[in-house]
Amino acid sequence: MYAVFETGGKQYRASAGDLVKVEMLGSENGSTVTFDRVLLVNNDGKVTVGNPTVDKASVTAEVIESERKDKKLLIFKMKRRKTYRLKKGHRQRHSVVKITDIKA
Repeated sequence: MYAVFETGGKQYRASAGDLVKVEMLGSENGSTVTFDRVLLVNNDGKVTVGNPTVDKASVTAEVIESERKDKKLLIFKMKRRKTYRLKKGHRQRHSVVKITDIKA
């Protein structure tokens, strides 16, 4: 059984027991989070697709790490012949959750 859910403007496919890296939630470590925007549920071959979400479906997860940073992305801007160079870096923050239950 797996589900496709949405959080933070992104979609994730997960089944029970999976570790999923999602956009930062702002919850404490060990707390329980429920994702209500479930887009698709596959229960042993029986696929339920929402319009846009599946009614009464939810994905429950436990927060393993509340804040973690990705690798640094470098942003480099340059204008030729103008001695303009700009180097910046960005590290996106996200949370790691463990999927505990999928209700359809």
